[in-house]
Amino acid sequence: MTPDQIALLGLGGLVVLMAIIIAVIILSGRKQPRQPARSRRDANVSADEPPELSVRPKRPTARGWIGRGGGSSTLVHAPTEWRGTTVQVCGLWPYSIGAGTPMVGVPLGRHIHTGATVCGDPISWFQRAKLINNPSVFIMGLPALGKSTLVRRMATGLSGFGSIPFVLGDLKPDYVDLIKALGGQVIRLGRGRGNLNVLDPGESTEAAAKLRAAGFDQEAKEIEADAHGRRLTMVSALLSILRKEPPTDVEESIIDQGLRVLDRTITDRVPILADLLEVVQQGPTELREVAVDRGDFTQYQRITRALEASLISLARGGRLGETFSRPTTNPMQRDRPVVYDISGLKETDVDLRAATLLACWSNGFATVNVANTLAAAGLEPQRHYFVVMDELWQALRSGPGMVDRVDSLTRLNRSYGVGQAMITHTMRDLDSLPTEEERMKARGFVERAGMVIIGGLPQAEIPLLSAAVPVSKAEQDLLMGWSAPPSWDPATSQETEPPGRGKFLIKVGGRPGIPLSVKLTETEKSTNDTNKLWHAQSRVGQRALEVVDEIIEEREERVS
Repeated sequence: MTPDQIALLGLGGLVVLMAIIIAVIILSGRKQPRQPARSRRDANVSADEPPELSVRPKRPTARGWIGRGGGSSTLVHAPTEWRGTTVQVCGLWPYSIGAGTPMVGVPLGRHIHTGATVCGDPISWFQRAKLINNPSVFIMGLPALGKSTLVRRMATGLSGFGSIPFVLGDLKPDYVDLIKALGGQVIRLGRGRGNLNVLDPGESTEAAAKLRAAGFDQEAKEIEADAHGRRLTMVSALLSILRKEPPTDVEESIIDQGLRVLDRTITDRVPILADLLEVVQQGPTELREVAVDRGDFTQYQRITRALEASLISLARGGRLGETFSRPTTNPMQRDRPVVYDISGLKETDVDLRAATLLACWSNGFATVNVANTLAAAGLEPQRHYFVVMDELWQALRSGPGMVDRVDSLTRLNRSYGVGQAMITHTMRDLDSLPTEEERMKARGFVERAGMVIIGGLPQAEIPLLSAAVPVSKAEQDLLMGWSAPPSWDPATSQETEPPGRGKFLIKVGGRPGIPLSVKLTETEKSTNDTNKLWHAQSRVGQRALEVVDEIIEEREERVS
């Protein structure tokens, strides 16, 4: 490039630079447009203050339109919720959601937090839902919080599903009205109320004949053997309760042979304890052989003297009364709900209560065995039974052998084809048994239960409960809150309903609990009233009130 070209290029660059500078000066010197008055006022606002919204939102917020006149609300009411079956609400998608609680079984109540319907019972959760490993439920909670009411609802629902409720020993009674309403059988036992012959085979004789007629000879023999063993066990249990010690091996062998002699010689009626006493006194060959009297009848009488004395006490109305020494007044039936009403037995009759409970349980499970055998042979439909053992603490304390009987039931309920409900107040009821062996067995009732339903409990019970059932801190607070006493309502001068009445926590293993609230329907209220004796004013108290009114009237007349 020549020097002339370089000079010309530099001059051109200088001209372009000058043009840019002139353009910038001209643009910066232009006059700004006049701002409106509102914009000038806004410019004077402090920068710390939040700017006003200049653009209206396209849609309202969760509380309504924002701004003056927009109708924004400080309180947002929850929308109305409706519940229905899948068939009823299937067209509401996507505005419907499924329940987060089990929907299989008897409707028990509503979830406390979500309001969802809670369904459940030991038979449905075991048979249909496969949620538990055995068909049993253990219920505990302080008195007057609705434990029996919850079980009555289960019994009512299971009756509708085809299961048959059996209340084998109602001590209060709490279930008589319900069983009557279900068309069931009420069997009253006690001094002067009704008798239960422990030598009565019940429906076993009829069932054995039915099986033989259908060609099931082996099954008939099993039914008869079970009836024989049950009668032997009951006589031995009565002797144990009466003597406070079990009978000897020789005495049990004598009783066994005596029952066989009665079955062979008495065919026109059911034998009673007086007949067994007579056979023991006569000493036939079968009894003398097992007594090992060496052919000496005097020796036989010496061996059977204690047994004879005990049978005399049972047969002629000793400490256990005449409840077991006379023919059965109301035989139990296997095709309908049944309740044994033993509320007429006083709490002071400890031995009689223990013997009666054992007899009721023995008779009840003999009936279950007959029903299962006939169903297995195809002669009757399969029946499932719901066995209720309320006030379990009284049953366990009533005599020796009761803990073992319940323990065997909790282990074999699947084999028996029965669901069971055991009800007590607290864990301390199980720890108050006389021996450590019985206490350990009783704690196993809670650990083996398929479901554990817990009502209000005091704080001292929580560690004992946690040792058997895992309970979280939130669940513990819930249970302790439900145990609070009712408050006083100054407007009505009456106590309000306890905070824990009708509220329960369902626990299955280590899963989180399901808190629910049980509310009675109008139909249920008539069969769930356990305070009937308090509805009417005491006649003595009523007369006292009338006397007070008369005195007040006389004083008013004197003053006037």
